Amino acid sequence: MTLADPPLAPDACYLALKARDARFDGTFFTGVTSTGIYCRPVCKVRTPRRENCRFFAHAAQAENAGFRPCLRCRPELAPQAPRWSIQDASSMLAQQAARLLDEPEAWADGSPSVDQLAARLGVSDRHLRRIFEAQLGVSPLQYLQTRRLLTAKQLLADTDLPVTEVALASGFASVRRFNAAFVDHYGLSPSQLRKEGTQRESASEVRLGYRPPYDVSAMLGFFRTRAITGMELLAEDSLTRTLALDAGGKQYAGWLQVRFDEAHAQLVLRASDTLRGVLPLVIRRVRAAFDLDADPHAINARLHGSFPLGDGLRVPGTLNGYELAVRAVLGQQITVAAARTLAQRLVERFGQPIATPFEGVHRLFPAAEVLAAAEGDALGQLGIVRQRQAAIVAIARAVAERRIHLHAGADVPATIEALKELPGIGDWTAQYIAMRALRWPDAFPAGDVALHKALGVQQMKQPAREAEAASQAWKPWRSYAVVRAWSAL
Repeated sequence: MTLADPPLAPDACYLALKARDARFDGTFFTGVTSTGIYCRPVCKVRTPRRENCRFFAHAAQAENAGFRPCLRCRPELAPQAPRWSIQDASSMLAQQAARLLDEPEAWADGSPSVDQLAARLGVSDRHLRRIFEAQLGVSPLQYLQTRRLLTAKQLLADTDLPVTEVALASGFASVRRFNAAFVDHYGLSPSQLRKEGTQRESASEVRLGYRPPYDVSAMLGFFRTRAITGMELLAEDSLTRTLALDAGGKQYAGWLQVRFDEAHAQLVLRASDTLRGVLPLVIRRVRAAFDLDADPHAINARLHGSFPLGDGLRVPGTLNGYELAVRAVLGQQITVAAARTLAQRLVERFGQPIATPFEGVHRLFPAAEVLAAAEGDALGQLGIVRQRQAAIVAIARAVAERRIHLHAGADVPATIEALKELPGIGDWTAQYIAMRALRWPDAFPAGDVALHKALGVQQMKQPAREAEAASQAWKPWRSYAVVRAWSAL
């Protein structure tokens, strides 16, 4: 079975189910007709009989068919499975719509309608409904309802948040609607799902699944070489850092810690109590920052021939797109170590202090409003040259004024063009931001000098053009090709 090519092959799915193969986690779900439960392929229960199994590409399909989520393997922990295509326009439209529904930051009021979604994609609502149901087997609203319910299920199981807060954090307009939807879909109330007296190591600790292979050391090594003292702390298998974000017009700030549990193909996230109210958003950002939803099988099928040693590499993301953009500007045409030094000075000078239980983690990245008002002399004293001063202030102002949105739900082509209109932002910086902040899998900074060296085109007359030509064979996964090329150096 090829993970990237629907429709599902039932016999192949059953073989993956029998093997409990984590590489297929999230690419399909199994509904068992004898129990009315649907599971991940990695579920540890006894393998059901083949004739009792129905296979679904999405959890929403399984729930629409009347199956309830397994309380043991917990489908909400599975990595998501975006399927990319460069030929099938209907599939692309449906998957892009699903991607936007999965991104809470793509909608200012937190509750997208089908009309809004259709307008965002440039099609009629009727056409969107028809294509979405034909491709995914459920309506957009059914898909969104399943996503909200699974988010709520995870918060109920892994945190001690009150049910009211769980309902609102999961995207429900009222507790009454949340309770009704939960009972209707799962046959039990939210309070029944949460076991009384369950002891939790942390009030806000959740587990997030990913598909192997995953090169954990490479991912943590990437963040380690760029860690800002006072804001980020890297251990052998974990990262601890501060985080500030804006949600629903409110400001939240706190700390989070992630560590890898490779034995279970999971990342364990702990967050401070101050971030509990936006935990679903934090979870989404962590999934993006560590590229937990990547489909290695589909990516490797295109890239393995050119980069045979990079099958476990992912594209490092970011927890804050604005922060990444500022750090990308600081890294223009200098070494990683020099860029880290400048970023550290910026945090020490403009970052707000914050109390955490971790020694050496005590400062937030400077807010966009702060850098938007920064004087050139103040930035110049940190060693930042004039051209980059202007770029940093321009980015901060654009973000503070909400003229540019730097997250995975943003319009990628429009955002790239908007970035390039800012002073000091060229194609390299815009593509780098698209790759890491916008989570665009096909970004390609063709002008990157290290990339030219890795591809062996640095001595040619027009290395950027040669790199661009070579990259055509790696579409639509050129961001991953870039990471593999850098790693080869």
